[in-house]
Amino acid sequence: MGGAADPSRDAFDLAEAERIAVAEIARARAFFGEDAVGATPLLPILHALQDAFGHIHDEALPMLARMLNVSQAEVRGVVSFYHDFRRAPAGRRVLKICRAEACQARGCESLVAHLAQAHRLAPGETTPDGALTLESVYCLGDCALGPAALADGALIGRLDVARLDAWIAEARR
Repeated sequence: MGGAADPSRDAFDLAEAERIAVAEIARARAFFGEDAVGATPLLPILHALQDAFGHIHDEALPMLARMLNVSQAEVRGVVSFYHDFRRAPAGRRVLKICRAEACQARGCESLVAHLAQAHRLAPGETTPDGALTLESVYCLGDCALGPAALADGALIGRLDVARLDAWIAEARR
């Protein structure tokens, strides 16, 4: 039996530079010594990968599992459980509509329906031209001003169809 396999050499479709970046990000966030007992740095690594690439490459998951000595199912489970992790690149602009109970009571579902009907865009989708991604979130902490949304990270309260359409028109320019 040979030595330990180099996880940055796993066979998948990431370009060499991306494989190296994944390995460097993971190693920089690995826990050592007493901090390592019973802990895994998976969440900080996944957040750093999404910050670096804009999404989590499916091809990086086996590499992370090997590096962290956890199952691929565990890594995939974490990525699929947390809504903030994207499995595909987002559009140039990102709109996150709050769909929690307070915003539902104030009409967020009619905004989601409007987006589907008028703009052919459903939560979790990106427009074919890559201009806009729509995501659902479940509480932005702006309940009194619902329906609320985050438009490229900026909080919007009292969102209505007119403001929504204006933002989308501007986002597509």
